[in-house]
Amino acid sequence: MGFILAVVILSFIVNSLLIIPFINLLYRMKFKRQSQETRDALNRPTPIFDMYHRKKKGIPIGGGLLIISVTTLLLLIMFPLMYFFWIPITSIYPDIVTELKILLFTFISFGFIGLYDDIKKIFFGKKEKFFGLSLKSKLMLEIIISLLISFWLVNDLKISIINIPFLGVFNIGFFYILFATFVIISFANAFNITDGLDGLASGVLMIALIAFWVISNSILDTALTLFIAIWLGGLLAFLYFNIFPARIFLGDVGALSFGATLAVIALLLGKTFSLIIIGGVFVLEIFTSLIQLISKKYVGRRIMRVAPLHLWLQEKGWHESTIVFRAWLATFVLAIFGLWLAFIS
Repeated sequence: MGFILAVVILSFIVNSLLIIPFINLLYRMKFKRQSQETRDALNRPTPIFDMYHRKKKGIPIGGGLLIISVTTLLLLIMFPLMYFFWIPITSIYPDIVTELKILLFTFISFGFIGLYDDIKKIFFGKKEKFFGLSLKSKLMLEIIISLLISFWLVNDLKISIINIPFLGVFNIGFFYILFATFVIISFANAFNITDGLDGLASGVLMIALIAFWVISNSILDTALTLFIAIWLGGLLAFLYFNIFPARIFLGDVGALSFGATLAVIALLLGKTFSLIIIGGVFVLEIFTSLIQLISKKYVGRRIMRVAPLHLWLQEKGWHESTIVFRAWLATFVLAIFGLWLAFIS
C-alpha cells in the first residue's frame, strides 16, 4: 500500500508540473471552443445550454490528453521498475500483459475518438454539416472498438460471467461480448454528457475510482491498482484547475476515454452492477439525456425543458458549484453503498 500511495503522489507531482505549460500550449494552439454555439446529438442548436455556458468561451479543452499521455507513460515506466526492484506484481488473471493491453487500448483508443471529435468541433465546426462527429459516425467507431475490447475480455481473459447481487453468478458465454460492449459504450457517452459543469465529471470519477481502487486492492490485483493510482494522481492535479471557475476542460478526448475505461475496470473486476450504483450520477445524466433525445426525435416534443439533469438543475436556478458539490456528495454515498454491494456479492 505504501508503494501505491507513493505512485499517486508521483503522478500528482508530474501532472502538476506539466499542466500549466500544457494549458499555455493549448492557448497558443487555439485549442479552445471558438464559439459557444453548440449542437446536440441530433445536430440541433442548444440555445439554453449556450446561455448558461457563454462565459466559458475561450477556455481551452483537451486536458484529458495530458492525463492519458502521462498515465500511460508512467504505467509503462513503473512496471519494469517493479520487476527490477522485486516488488510483487499480482493479478486475478494469469496474463497480466493482456489485462494491461485491454486497459491501455481502451484508454487510448477512445481518447483518439474524442480527440478527433474535438478537432472537428474546434477547427471545422462551421465548415461542415455536423458539429463534430455525427451521432452515427461516433457510435459506429465506439461499437467497433468496444466489440474488440469485449472479444479480448472473453477470448483472452476468459470472462463470461455476470454477478447479479442477491441472485447469483450467471455464465452467459459469448453473449458477454454484447453485454460488455453495451456497458462500455453507455459509460463512455454517460461521462461525456456529464462533463458539462466545472469539476462535475472529473470529481465524480475521482470518487468512483477510489471505490474501485479499494476493490482491486482487496483482491491484490496489482496491475489494476497501479493503473488506478496513476490515473488518480493525474485527476487530482487536473481537478485543481477544473473546479469553478475552470481554467481547462477535459474535452471529448478525456470524456470518452475516461467513461469507457471506468466501465472496463468494472468489467475486469466483475463488479458491473456495483458500477451502476457507484456511477449513479453518470447513469442519471445519460438516462435524462436519452429520454429527451427519444422524445424529441420520435414524439416531436420535449419531456423535460432541458436535459441532461445538471442542465435542468441549472435552469431551475441552482448555482453551478452547488450542483457539482452535491453530485460529489451523492457519489460518495453511492460509492459506500456500491462497495458494500461489491463485498457481499
